[in-house]
Amino acid sequence: MSDDAADSLIPYDEIVQEALRAVVGRVLGEVETNGLPGNHHFYITFKTRSPGVDIPRHLVERFPDEMTIVLQQKFWDLKVEKTGFAVGLSFNRVPAHLFIPYSAITAFVDPAVDFGLQFQVTGDTPPPEPHEAAENDHPGGDGDGSNVVSVDFGKRK
Repeated sequence: MSDDAADSLIPYDEIVQEALRAVVGRVLGEVETNGLPGNHHFYITFKTRSPGVDIPRHLVERFPDEMTIVLQQKFWDLKVEKTGFAVGLSFNRVPAHLFIPYSAITAFVDPAVDFGLQFQVTGDTPPPEPHEAAENDHPGGDGDGSNVVSVDFGKRK
């Protein structure tokens, strides 16, 4: 077998990314139906300017590239759809309603069980700008990101 990998005509990386995003949808669907079990909670990072993202303007201004939300104790109206999810959260004690397409998610972490997924977001996006801490109002927690699954099917050279 040679070191020169042939270009694939099958978009494996896109297929795997789509399947892993379906994991996020399924988990959120379970939470929508049954609530958060035990100590489970989620850190969800997403691109704020991705197509389909619907968040208040002040959040886009504060987090022009990417932000992280926490689904733990203070969230409401979780609605899971085929293409994304809607949720109510509080930011500095100001309620907000968000819609986040799965395609905008860059990371999904459940620190209670050291589970995480990282995603590539397609499109020409500039590198992230430094910004303030991006988490919504929540009780403190310490997730170190261990056991994060990162999938990258870059070409071998």
